[in-house]
Amino acid sequence: MEKNVLVAPLNWGLGHATRCIPIIRALVQNQYTPILASDGEALALLRKEFPTLKTLELPSYEIEYPKDGQDFKWKMLRHLPKMYEAILEEKKIVKQWVKEHNLVGIISDNRLGVYHKKVQSVFITHQLNVLSGNTTWFSSQLHQRIIKKFDECWVPDLEEKPNLSGKLGHLKKSQPHIKYLGPLSRLEQKEVPPQYDLMVILSGPEPQRSMFEHRLRDQIDTFQGKVIFVCGKMALQQSKIQIEHVTFYNFMTSEQLEQAYNQSKIVLCRSGYTTIMDLVKLRKKAFLIPTPGQFEQEYLAKRLKKHGVFPSCKQEDFSFDKLLELDLYQKPTFLTEPIHWKQLFCLFEREGEL
Repeated sequence: MEKNVLVAPLNWGLGHATRCIPIIRALVQNQYTPILASDGEALALLRKEFPTLKTLELPSYEIEYPKDGQDFKWKMLRHLPKMYEAILEEKKIVKQWVKEHNLVGIISDNRLGVYHKKVQSVFITHQLNVLSGNTTWFSSQLHQRIIKKFDECWVPDLEEKPNLSGKLGHLKKSQPHIKYLGPLSRLEQKEVPPQYDLMVILSGPEPQRSMFEHRLRDQIDTFQGKVIFVCGKMALQQSKIQIEHVTFYNFMTSEQLEQAYNQSKIVLCRSGYTTIMDLVKLRKKAFLIPTPGQFEQEYLAKRLKKHGVFPSCKQEDFSFDKLLELDLYQKPTFLTEPIHWKQLFCLFEREGEL
């Protein structure tokens, strides 16, 4: 009898989907059958990574950044009614899927309505506290109430210091349903000869992703060296364009990204948490530029710069000569232990009454 586990990452950039990839691989290795669910580019990525697995579509949260990052919080607040409708729809759909697909477990990466009270359900997040400026206390309390609806919460970080997420992923009082996995990455470090002086990798929702891409394209001629530029735009077909010293890709598979990271001397990227976990796993020197107005990325960039892990600056202040700051930094080193997937997945062996 198949042990079907629903894995459902949020479609907000590609980070939630990519950090689920090692979880999906581990489920397969432990004789579970993952069923993948999301929407938009996140679902497209999962279909490319796992063409043989069943995929299902969930309603979109329709999250979009404003052009002015300072308006981000207020746009999100105005969008809450639509988001709430999508969450209610998720609950209805998951209730049907539990019986239709005989689910023994559910893993939701920040999809707030993907759980079922009669099926062991896990919520994955690095944000136990949700930073939102002067409304941080309210947004954090609301998020923690939602997390408590799940049987367990898995945080992809180290529990003790030093860690990556800081106050985002750590509460003042420990709670038994919260488990720390350690950093999650689909990539592996390899010793290969360098092929590129710089890797640029973009991510995140529109329109900020495109705005950042255009800004970097306008300045890329000022960088002396060979560049691989991954735009982070999912499509049916991969495109590769060579313009002088820069090789542009619209997207890359995990295998291609792993190779490109390992072949690059330094990296320029957003300070998204999944990207940071990849950099740490690969021990890559990188310059971080947070998405304007996103409190989480701004906090992570500032914190990691303060601790001497990665340099960073605001998007409007960036120029390629700032990459010289990387000469003052060492490769990141965080001690991690292997994830005991079999122990974690024991949760799904508990029988629920449907």
